[in-house]
Order: sequence, then structure tokens, then C-alpha cells
Amino acid sequence: MKRFDAIKKIVEILDEEFVVCNIGIPSKELFHLKDRPQNFYMMGSMGLASSIALGLAISQPEKKIWCIEGDGSLLMNLGSLSTIANVNPSNLTLIVIDNGSYGSTGDQCTYTSNKTNLEVIAEGAGFKSIVKITKVEEIKYILRDLGKGCHFVLIKTNPGSALVSNIPLKPIEIKNRFMQSFTEN
Repeated sequence: MKRFDAIKKIVEILDEEFVVCNIGIPSKELFHLKDRPQNFYMMGSMGLASSIALGLAISQPEKKIWCIEGDGSLLMNLGSLSTIANVNPSNLTLIVIDNGSYGSTGDQCTYTSNKTNLEVIAEGAGFKSIVKITKVEEIKYILRDLGKGCHFVLIKTNPGSALVSNIPLKPIEIKNRFMQSFTEN
């Protein structure tokens, strides 16, 4: 499976969740598959999707917050794992799509394609709920059954990106409609 296949399964069960999506092509893929105001597409701050999602989970404890993060992006901000695990919000699911590459910049290998295991790092950071998914058909069922908690979900995929167009929204439009969606839901 490729990242696009994983995101396709994730969006099939999106309902009331608010999603912060990793910078670059993952955001474009999410936009292409299921654009909605409750999706926040990162447009220029690699490594910070998980930190933004944590801030939302803390400030909006009654909302379900999902973060679609990439291995390369998470490797740039590993400290976020310790912070998230220690804060331990009961409404945050960190979904890391690990394709072993920097998909938005040309598929250069990340260290997860070699020795680095993000689920082991998440455990060391203090996450209690850790799930590793390797089959596309598991995604919907596992995410649907997680319930309340602070979850680390690793989805292993192959490198490669879908050929999707740019997001036709300006960053300020993305921010404004995302913020507005919190008051509407």
C-alpha cells in the first residue's frame, strides 16, 4: 500500500474528527480525497503537525483531534512525542504514515527505512496506546475501534505519492474555515 491508499481508508471513516495533516503531498492527497472545513492542511511548517494537533486537543477537549503525520516530518520534531505522551490528552490520535521517505521532496530515504522504529520511540516517550498497521484493510477497523485516549498509530506504507493538484486555497482561507468549523460542530 502507498500513503494515498492509507489516507483513502482514513477518510472513509471521518465523521466528527478534526484533522491536522502533514505538510506537502499528504495534505494535497487528503484535500483530493475528502476536502472539508474540519481539515487543516499544513502549508509551510514541516515537523509541526503533531504539535499543532496537541494544542488543539488541549484547547478543545470535547473534540476528537486526529493528526496525519509523516515519518520524515515526525523525525524533525521527535520531542513532540514526549510532550504528547506526558500531556496525554484523551482526544488525540496521532496517525503516522511511515513510507520510509521524504515523499514531498523527491522520496529521499528517511532513517525509518533503515534502523529507526517510530513505534519503539513512541513507547519510550510514554505512549500507552500504540498500534502498528501493515495492511490497508486493517485501517478502518482499527481507527474506528480506538475510542477515547491518546493513541499512536503507525501505518507502514511503500514510498510514492499520488499525482494530485495543488490545494486551491490560500493559507488564511484554510485557517479561517478550520477555525469556523469548531464553532459549527
